This record gives sequence, structure tokens and C-alpha cells, in this order.
Amino acid sequence: MASPDGFPASFYGEPGVLGMLSNGISAFLVLLQNFHTAHTGSAPAGVANILAGVHLILIGGVCQLFAGMLSFRKYDHLSGTAFIGYAALWGSYGATRIYFGASSEAPTIVPLPAQIMNNLSMSTNMTGNTSLEIPVCHVCLSIKETAIAGLIPYILLSFLLAFCSATVNYIMPFVFGAITATLVFEAVGLVASSWALVVSGILELLILIFAIYGSAALLSKGLTQRLVLKGFGTPLFNVLLLGTTNSGSAQRIGQEKKKNTKYAEPMAVGFFCDTVAPFIFAFYSFGYIKSFGVGVAWVSIITVAQLFSSYYAHLRQDCYHTTKFGLHATYWLIKAWGEFVVSALVLEDGKVASAREAMVGNWFFVMAGVVICIGSLNTDVLELIHNMLFVLLTLSTIPQIPLQGYYIFFGVACSLFTAASLYGTFSRLINTIAEKSLIPVGPQPISSEMLMKAFRCCRANQGDQEMLPQTDQGSDALFYISNGVAALSALHARSSSMNPTFLHLTVPWVLISGSIIQGYVSRLQVTGGGRFGSVIPTIYVAVWATWTWFRFSGILLQLSPEAAYGFTAGAIALLVINAFLMLIAAYRNLVLLFLTAVMEVVLVCFLLSTLQRLPYDFEIAMLAIFSIICIYGALASLVNCIFSHRLLPMGPPLIKEKVRQESVPELPCPVAYSRVTSGLMKIAGLLEEGQVCGIPTDTVYALAASCKNPQAIEKIYNIKDRPAEKPICICISNVEQLVAAKPPFSPLLWEFMRNVYPGGISCIVSKGDWLFKLGVGPAYDRVGTKESIMIRVPDHTVTGHLCDITGPLAITSANPSGEPDSTHHTMVINRLGHKIQGVLCDGDSNEVVASTVVNCLKIDEGTITIVREGCVPAVKVRQIFDRVKNNML
Repeated sequence: MASPDGFPASFYGEPGVLGMLSNGISAFLVLLQNFHTAHTGSAPAGVANILAGVHLILIGGVCQLFAGMLSFRKYDHLSGTAFIGYAALWGSYGATRIYFGASSEAPTIVPLPAQIMNNLSMSTNMTGNTSLEIPVCHVCLSIKETAIAGLIPYILLSFLLAFCSATVNYIMPFVFGAITATLVFEAVGLVASSWALVVSGILELLILIFAIYGSAALLSKGLTQRLVLKGFGTPLFNVLLLGTTNSGSAQRIGQEKKKNTKYAEPMAVGFFCDTVAPFIFAFYSFGYIKSFGVGVAWVSIITVAQLFSSYYAHLRQDCYHTTKFGLHATYWLIKAWGEFVVSALVLEDGKVASAREAMVGNWFFVMAGVVICIGSLNTDVLELIHNMLFVLLTLSTIPQIPLQGYYIFFGVACSLFTAASLYGTFSRLINTIAEKSLIPVGPQPISSEMLMKAFRCCRANQGDQEMLPQTDQGSDALFYISNGVAALSALHARSSSMNPTFLHLTVPWVLISGSIIQGYVSRLQVTGGGRFGSVIPTIYVAVWATWTWFRFSGILLQLSPEAAYGFTAGAIALLVINAFLMLIAAYRNLVLLFLTAVMEVVLVCFLLSTLQRLPYDFEIAMLAIFSIICIYGALASLVNCIFSHRLLPMGPPLIKEKVRQESVPELPCPVAYSRVTSGLMKIAGLLEEGQVCGIPTDTVYALAASCKNPQAIEKIYNIKDRPAEKPICICISNVEQLVAAKPPFSPLLWEFMRNVYPGGISCIVSKGDWLFKLGVGPAYDRVGTKESIMIRVPDHTVTGHLCDITGPLAITSANPSGEPDSTHHTMVINRLGHKIQGVLCDGDSNEVVASTVVNCLKIDEGTITIVREGCVPAVKVRQIFDRVKNNML
């Protein structure tokens, strides 16, 4: 379905409708339980709580997560962060309700055999009686304490979201503010009387009302393309968005190559998750939470949200944040399930301490944290401090620390990390909304030039620093990290293999990093577009899963010899498959080849272990070498990807692919490339001859015709099957061309244009004789309407140079009328190449939607109208106009 002006209506989808309704319905579900508890004096129990929890997970969690994902694709920083954050909140609160229901259904005393009591090593007076009073659901202990520990960080973060949303509109602040107040009284209601639940229920009713109104306003806006109901388009206050953009700050970061701006920035979500997880761990470390059975659900859910922040950083071609948030998610998930094992098995402190002393996997997190610190030297001070605190965090969980000081050190480190993450959430969110540095994050610690010079010293061949291909690089560092953690965690001596506590505690370390996180990495590799895709990480998922099942779980389950022979066959199969992986790695680089070669030896050790012939010392050496290769691979991949150059050597491919000389299929139209002057001149010549060509702009690709050739403009209508009543705009290179034509514009209109040009905004102004001076003379009757004309000044060097050569161009989006826009030159060639006379190729477009169209015909009356919302949000256009208008007063 296309909108009236031909713009695809699918781009106007409003995920905010789904997000706010998810919050409203979830609040309503909790409201019903709160009012029932206040009225009857008894809390819901059993199935009622379980069903409520399932609904909260599905509606408030899954549905709102989907809304957050759509918001990121819509380049909506605030909604993407808020909806994914609240999805984690409602999912965690739903899981807590399920725990409440399960614990109320469970009996409190069960008979246990004497053997199990001996295995648990629990002290009791056994005088012939083989039963013991213990909680059946030990993991369900400390439910209220865990819920309070989880709600407090969400209260702080929800307040920040409410504050930030006030700079965008005045509906979301009320929704998010009501959620903040509700969470306060929900936490109080867990420890106080029913009055807190009544207050919470009233606030939840307000959430529902605000959410319904906000959803109706957004839905009507999406359907009608205008603001029918008030609440969106005007911020509650815009003090934070006043001032001038700090362009120097915007270009400060050396790694900021051409990012994919089709997705919102996920940094705020990553810091959001880094606030919740350590806060819960701090409460656990200081003894407020006695069991981590419920805490593991809260941390696991927020970890999923952090993986989404890593994923969208990958889509934005931001390898640094892809690796950082992926590493943090791995760490939180492993620590959570490690503490869950301790809680679920009711392990004694002495056994836990002795088992942890043999574990060395945490040291890889320390080294990986240092690698991220090195990468953050190219960003800002906030990132560096945050990463240094993460290194402190990993040092606090070194298993060799005595248990008496282990949790105190960990709790203090978590507290510091939480404070830094909270500030990071606020600064990243405000700065991305404002698109300038309002909240200080500090300068770049070391200049990019100095860093590159330092890394060049590590190379033997100073001249071999070619550009990297932009495929697979963003996830390579995380691939090495996940394998390194798994390998170092799997390292153990012969004596440890017979320690059940050690085996239990090691399972999460190897399984989560080697299989679960590496499965996520394989998904990233698929989107990377590399030649071999996700083959290697996918196979290694199976390797580490099989390793965990046999080497750790298998011993605990006491597998039979017949089952062990099954693993022997599997080990042989993995050896053969890994040999092919070595061949694939030979096409990539030497580091990956060495990694797969060492993995082949490690798999030989695994095969020998299935035959009870394992040389433990040799296996320890191989796993240590494998981990060393992984840490170097992570460092080199991250540094090389950040700077887009091979600064740290990875080694050349051992096997170089021979380029086949194949006949290139004949293209339907001539093509030229924007990176060469001859290509630009070729397209300019075609336009001067009266031809129609596809050209890049700062938004999407466009069809262009010279205003000197009116017949060419008529061709555009036939090429696109565009209705004759739809006008075509003109494109010029800069505002100074307008100044030279001396149009009778008011000072307010001139100032507004200078603030929006060049950029993704098109202004509709009155027609006049000044167009002849601009160079539009012959095409005067064929562009715009009888009274008005739309003017574009793209923020694109190629388009600007083209207009300087040819004069004003008549342009419209390069797509058949009613179909989605073209975001790559191949789309223009495939869809319209047989109808046009040339295409200027420039790769991916900067946006996925066209420009925002603003009607300025009544600007002197103090009003503008958003005709079409495109790549620049309508709220931002109105903020610019309000600022200009206020400055003119």
C-alpha cells in the first residue's frame, strides 16, 4: 500500500503502538492481581501466578521486544532502547511470578535416601531415619529479595527514560513516569502491607490509560500521516536540544567510518543491561539474596537484551560495540548460571572454594577485558573508564581469591560498574537523541594517528597495510573470545575430573561460551556476507557442546562404555570435519589456520578421552596454546576492524584464490562509478544530452534529468509510471545558488533553510520568476505545481558536484511508482536499467527512506506542515523550526 504521495506506507509503520500497548496490558495484568490481593488479603498462588507470569512474558516481554526491534530499524533511538529495556523488565517480572506460583505449589518436606544426603553433605541427626527436611524448590528461595534487587535498577533506568522522552514528546514521559512510580510501589509491596499494592494498582491503571491514548495517537498518525491527536511531534520541553551542533565532537572518533545509519544506535541498550545485571549481583554478593535461583532468570533475560544491542551494533558495522556487548553478555550469563549451580545443588562453601581453585576460565575474561580497553582508546574517556571497571570486575571473580573476600570484592566491583553504566545509559541516550554531545563523555584518550602509528610498529612489513574487506570483520573478535573462554574453561588436571563439584561448576563456562554465544556469533557471520559464512563457528558449537556433554556431564551421569563408543565415533567425525575447516581457514589467514590446526590436536585428545587413553598434560598444553591464539586473534581482529586496516598481522592466506576471467553479463544501461572523476563527467554528459540517469543522494537513489531539457523530465513520468498530478522537485548543490537567484523569501524562511540544508529535508516554497535566474527556466512548467516547488539540497558530495556541472536537476526516487525505494545502485539497474540511459554507482545508500518534505508556504505565519516524514524525524524538524523562530524573535 502506498501513501497518497507515492511513498511506501510500510515505512511509516509505528512500532510504538505495539510497545505502548504491551506496557499497558502488562500493567493491567499486574493491576488485577494487586487489587485482588488488597481486597482478599491473600496473594495469588499456584496456577494463577504461573499463568500471570506466562502472559507477562508473552505480552510485556516478547511483543515489546518485537516493538523494540522494529524501532531500531526505524532509527528511533529512544523507543528502541525503552521497549527492549521494558521487555526485559516484564519478562523478568513474569518469571518471578512463575517462581512464586511454583514455590507455593511445592511441599516443604520430602524423604531423601541416605545416599543423596551423604552426597549433599548436609549435617543432620540421623538416627535410623532416612528423611531430611529441606526446601524442595531451593532455587525458589529469596524470591522477594531478588525481585526487589531487580526492580531497583529498573526504577532508576525507567526514570531516565521518562526524562529523556520528555525531550521528544509529551505522551511517553507520562507512560514511562507512571511505570517508574509503579515499580517503586511494587518493590514496597513485596515487603510492606497491601496499601502499597493499591497505590501500585492505581498507577498501573494510569499506565493503561496513557498507553491506550498514546497508541491511538500513533496509530492515527501512521494511518493519516498527520497528527490527529496531540501528544507527538511536540516535546514536553526542549531545553536539552537547544544550541548548536558540536561538529568537532561528531568527527572526533577515529573509528567513525561510514556507519550504517539504517539502524538506531544500540549503545544505550548495552549500558542499560550493564546496569541491571551487576546491581543484582551486588545484592547477592553482599548477602541480601541467599539463593540465586530466581536471580539467574533476571540476569539471563537482561543478557538476551544485551545480545540484541550487540546485534544491532553489528548491523551498524560497529565492531567495537559488537564485541564489547557480546563479551559482557557472555560474562553475565556464565556468572549467573555458575551461581545458580551453587544454589541449586546446595553446595558447601568448602567444596565450592576447592573446586573453583582449579578453574582458570575467568583469566580469559581478564585478558579479553584488556583487549576491549585497548579498543576503547579510540573512542572516549567514558568508554575507557567503563572498560577498566569491567577489567576490575573480572579480576574480582578470579577463582583463586579466598572465598571470604571473593564476594566482598565482587560486590564492590559490581557497585562501581553499575554507577558507571547508569551514567553511560543517560549520556548515550541523551546524546543520540540530540545528535550532539550534551552530556560529557570525555575526549578521545589517544588520537587515532598515534594509535595507528603504535600498532604499525608491530608489523614487520610496514607497507602491507591494505584496507580490509567489510565482511565478517565485525564478529571475528567475538568468535575468538567465545572459543578462548571455552578452551581455557575446559582446561583441568586429572584430579579435577573426578571432583563432582568442579564438573558441575565448569559446565556453564564451556557450554555457554563455546555453544550458546558461539551460536550467536555464527548468526552474525551469516549477516557478514563472507565467502564461507558461519561454517567454522557452527561446527565449533557442536564441538564444545559435545565436549561438555561427555567430559563433564557424562562423568556426572556415569555414561556406559557403549555410550562412550558413540562419542568415539562422533570424535572421529569431528576430526574429519575440522580437517576441511583447516582448508577453509587456509583461504583466510594464518591465525585462523593455526587455530583450526590446534583444534585438530585437541580433538585427537577428545578422541583419546573416549577411549580412556587421555594424556592430560598434553591436552592442557594444547588448550593453553588454543587460548593464546584466541586472545591474539581477538586483539588483532578488533584493532584491524576498528581502523579498517591490517595494523596487527594476521598472516596472509596460505591458499590464494585464483580469479577467474569470466565474461561479464551485459548491463541494460551504461554505468559509471562515483569514485572516479571520469564516471561523474560521463553521467553529467548524459544529463546534458537530455537523458535520464540514476544517481545517489544523501537518502536513497534518485532518477535525475537536467532542467535544461524539459522533455527529459517528461521521460521520468513514463519511466516510473508516475501519475501526472504528482510534482517533481528540483535539486541544487548549495543554498548560495538560491541566494544568487534572489527569491522573495522572508528572513525566517532563509534562516530555516540554512539550518536544514544540506540534508535529508525538502522544502516546499512559492514559485516565481527567480527560478529562471536559478537555471530552471525551460522546465518551469514541468517541475513543482503552478504555485509551489520543492527544493532539495542533498548532503552528498557526488550529487553536489553533479549539480555544479549540470545546473539544477529535476529528481524523484528511483523506483517504479508505489514500490519501495532503491537503496543500492544494483536495485536501480535491475528495476529501471532497461528504461534509463545511465546509473552513477555509489554502493549502499545512506538511508532506507526518502527525504522529509516540509511545506513552508505559511512559514511567515509561524507554521510549517510535515507533508511526508522521511529519514529526518518530524519531531526533529519541528525542534529546528522552533529554535530558529525563537532566535528570530
